[in-house]
Amino acid sequence: MKIVNTHTGKIYVDTDRKLEFLTVGDYGKENNIKADFLGLTKEINGVANTEVDLSDKWVATISTQKGCPMNCQFCDCPKYGFYGNASIDDMCYEIEQILKGETVKETKRFNVHFARMGEPTFNKNVLAFAESYLKPLVGEYIKADTIHPVVSTMLPKNNPKLFDFITEWCYIKNNVYNGEAGLQFSINSTDEAQRKTQFGNKSLALVQISEFARTLPMPKGRKYTLNFAVTAQTILDAKELSRLFDKDKFIVKITPIHETNSAIKNGFDVATSYTDYDVYRKFEQPLLDEGWDVIVFVPSKEEDSDRITCGNALIANEQ
Repeated sequence: MKIVNTHTGKIYVDTDRKLEFLTVGDYGKENNIKADFLGLTKEINGVANTEVDLSDKWVATISTQKGCPMNCQFCDCPKYGFYGNASIDDMCYEIEQILKGETVKETKRFNVHFARMGEPTFNKNVLAFAESYLKPLVGEYIKADTIHPVVSTMLPKNNPKLFDFITEWCYIKNNVYNGEAGLQFSINSTDEAQRKTQFGNKSLALVQISEFARTLPMPKGRKYTLNFAVTAQTILDAKELSRLFDKDKFIVKITPIHETNSAIKNGFDVATSYTDYDVYRKFEQPLLDEGWDVIVFVPSKEEDSDRITCGNALIANEQ
C-alpha cells in the first residue's frame, strides 16, 4: 500500500484491494465556512493553509466501491474502471488503516464520509457497516466524543434500490446515531440540461428527487443537505429550489467544483473559485432571500492540489 502525505492529512492507495481512502484534519469552521444561520457571517476570500488538529476534528473519507459506475464529467474516477462493491471487511480495513496511521488517541469529532470512490447507494454493505461495525471499530482505537457518518449520493436513476437505501439510511441517522449522521444529495444545478451533462445523464431528474424527498422522515439533529458544486456558469434558481424541496428538512451547501483532470478537460471553469467570494455570493444571496439555511464551504488551494476530493486520478495515473 502507498501512503501519500498531503497538506492536511494522508491518501492511502491499496492497489491489491483496489481501494483508495483519505484522512484529513480541518482548518476550523471559522476559517473556511460561511453560514449565517450558524453565526459565521464573514465572507471568505481564499483560505490559508494552516496546521490542523485531529484531536479537534478528524475526517475519514472512504471508498464504498472499487472505482465507480457513474460517469460524472467533473470526476476522475471513471478513468480507473469499476471492480465492484467494497465489502464490510474492506470498509473496516479502510477505517483501521486510517486510525492506526496516526498517534492521536482522542478526538472531539470523527467524521466518516462515504464519498471517496463509488456511489454508496449501490452498496448495501454501507448500511450494515454504519449500523453495526463503525462505532465499535472506532472505539477499539480512539476515544471519539462524536462519530458522524455521512452518505453522499448522486441519486443514480438506474439503481432500483435507491429509495430503499436512503430510507434505511434515514432510520440509521435518526435512531442508531440519534441524529448525528448526515445525508447529502449531490444536486449541482437546478437546470436539467446542465445536470444531465454534469452527471453523464445518470442521475434522477430533480422532480423525481423532489417527490421522493417529500416522503423522507423529518431529520433528527442536522438537516439533510442539498449540495451544489458550482462554477461561475452554474444555474441555481433559488425559487425553483424552494418549490421542489422543504426548507424544514434540507439545508443548501455550496462548494466549488474542484480542479480534477476531468473538470479541466471537460471545460469547467475552475480557475477563480478559491480567492473570489463573488463566485459564491451570487448563489448564496438569492437562497438567503428565499429563507434557506446556507453553508458555503471554501477549500484551500493546497487541498485541491493534493487531490483530497473524491474523484482524484491518483490510482488511474499509476496504472
